[in-house]
Amino acid sequence: MERAIIRVSGTEPAKFLQALVTNDLRKLPDTGILYAAMLTPQGKYLADFFLVAEGDDILIDVAESAADDLLKRLSMYRLRAPVTLERADMPVSRGTGPMPEGAMPDPRHPDLGWRIYGHALPDDGTDWDALRVRHCVPETGVELMSGDGFILELGLDRLNGVDFRKGCYVGQEVTARMQHKTELRKGLTVVALDGAAPVGTEIMAGEKPAGVLYTQSSGRAIAYLRFDRASDALCAGDVVLTWPVSGQAA
Repeated sequence: MERAIIRVSGTEPAKFLQALVTNDLRKLPDTGILYAAMLTPQGKYLADFFLVAEGDDILIDVAESAADDLLKRLSMYRLRAPVTLERADMPVSRGTGPMPEGAMPDPRHPDLGWRIYGHALPDDGTDWDALRVRHCVPETGVELMSGDGFILELGLDRLNGVDFRKGCYVGQEVTARMQHKTELRKGLTVVALDGAAPVGTEIMAGEKPAGVLYTQSSGRAIAYLRFDRASDALCAGDVVLTWPVSGQAA
């Protein structure tokens, strides 16, 4: 898990971020940690991250691979806002066992354990891919790619990453319109499979492209699927897929 920390400090860090991210910063004093994302003006996913309260500052816990681009994007919006943006050298640890003092529960799902900042703790042996597949939790650089996909299709609302009542933020209008649709035509979901295929393998429904296969564990996988085509027989290379999966919520 390669993570980076961006520290947002100054007189109004929460006000600055409130106009940019998908979750409501007014909840942060009570929760201590939020999951959120930043979107393009067209509503496409740019980055997902955790927002963590640290005194008067707000820490952004983001995948290392996305940190530089996110910092540049935030700096572009800063203009005359009375905030400072900078990378911070701070370890991030996580686990699913007993929660250490100072740790906070992962806000996405109770089974995802806890996160702690400023302490480099040893790996507790958790199979994170298995947990992600079980709960259809996408990961930056695997299922989540900057500029590709809408957050409702990516399931970030189901993971407590979107607040539909907070008011305006970048990409909010598109997100709100999609939320009022009767159903999504495509998105991330869990499929069953009878083998294994490389991440990124195209899913076919007969002769029609129907999606992409991603993280796999114990006969199940996260897939981006066109639901309108998933009624036909599905395969990824030589691997046969089944959808929907019995007993699987996502």
